[in-house]
Amino acid sequence: MDIAIDKAIDCKGLLCPMPVVKTKRAIKGMEVGQVLEMIATDPGVAPDMVAWENQTRHELLLSEDQGDGTFRFLIKKTH
Repeated sequence: MDIAIDKAIDCKGLLCPMPVVKTKRAIKGMEVGQVLEMIATDPGVAPDMVAWENQTRHELLLSEDQGDGTFRFLIKKTH
């Protein structure tokens, strides 16, 4: 998957709800259509990001377990 990343945030070591809070803050300052990459280590972050996507209607392009204890997400700002 070759997606251009416009901004990246590192949420490693942060526990719920901080990865979602930092994602919300980061995407707020972006333009519609831009893509945010978020990396986290909290195992509960995947369902949190799905719930956040459903609430905000931003598009979760990728939700991936990296296999090394980190999780990678690509989120497209839609509005």
